Amino acid sequence: MLFLTSQAYNVLHRLIPLLKDKPENLSVAFIPTAADLYKERPWMDDDRNKLVELGFNVFDLDLKNKNEEDLKKILSNVNLIFVAGGNTFYLLEKCRKSGFDKLIRQLLDRGVVYIGSSAGSVIAGPDIEAVKDFDDPDEANLESTTGFGLVNFVTLPHFKNAKYSTLHDKVIKEYGKKYNIIPITDQQAVLVQDTKNQVIEA
Repeated sequence: MLFLTSQAYNVLHRLIPLLKDKPENLSVAFIPTAADLYKERPWMDDDRNKLVELGFNVFDLDLKNKNEEDLKKILSNVNLIFVAGGNTFYLLEKCRKSGFDKLIRQLLDRGVVYIGSSAGSVIAGPDIEAVKDFDDPDEANLESTTGFGLVNFVTLPHFKNAKYSTLHDKVIKEYGKKYNIIPITDQQAVLVQDTKNQVIEA
């Protein structure tokens, strides 16, 4: 199952009834890596604080200086993975260098729940090129912008947020025919179960 959000803290409560156990019995690996480039990152703090408030057992997992074997050990008993927002291109670079991009599919097959917030949602799709005007691609050294491919659509976060309105129009016009784009507001999430997806409201 995937729970792809724009601002996770607004909608995380909608995930609770879908889980197999109570939050206090579940561990969440919180990946803050995408926010490395920012001095102030209130969106990430809000997301992490909400997980703790809901009762989850949260631990931080920075992908820098990790390899696939490290991650396999660290994530061997995890129930949920939360990939926080920030720069999507930088995040993709660190996911590839650490091997997380390969490991995540195995974890999903094992039943681990994937939660994305903003960049963490975009990266789950087939490609991240559509957000090149939202995040600076030059902050990363990438040979391609191919995403995880966990879903067959591109999540477009912060829809109807006045700060990004002109960018959303540009993305949909430029990439709408190339990709299946699902725009979501900061009060929405895309819930993916098996091969079905639906947009849910906070």
